[in-house]
Amino acid sequence: MKKNPACPGLELPVEAVGRLLKESGLSISVAESCTGGLIAARLTDVPGSSEYFTGGVVAYSNALKKSLLGVPPSILNLYGAVSEETAVAMARGIRELTGSHLGLAVTGIAGPGGGTPAKPRGLVYISLAYDDGIICREYRFPGERAAVRQSTVNTAINLVKQFLLTRLQEPGF
Repeated sequence: MKKNPACPGLELPVEAVGRLLKESGLSISVAESCTGGLIAARLTDVPGSSEYFTGGVVAYSNALKKSLLGVPPSILNLYGAVSEETAVAMARGIRELTGSHLGLAVTGIAGPGGGTPAKPRGLVYISLAYDDGIICREYRFPGERAAVRQSTVNTAINLVKQFLLTRLQEPGF
């Protein structure tokens, strides 16, 4: 186990995710837009990640979101690429595409451009699809492009960690 520089002896969140996925026999895949593959990179930085990481897709364009992840054109037309509906469809799509137990998706506006008053820079949706449900949360991260992207990665990994810690405590899981 690597040492957490902030608190020696403790697992980093991404290491905890890996350990929990291994212990539970679950797999995960990712569909990333605004993070451009940073979540997949972070997950695969952990030795042994091939035991639980199925793969990932960087779906930056709407065309790829539709063709590869199965995001319905009606969702993109009605709600836009940066929306709860799109994040949910992406998470379900990557899970189905890869056959993984968990599908994690992120879509957002990292900036510096692309924001509007209704959808400002820093608006991000993170979604996690699993066997019998879906989680999707909206975030507003401060800062410039790099900060928004890193906040998204950290928050997504922590969302998976919290899901696993909670879910693995449920009877019969």
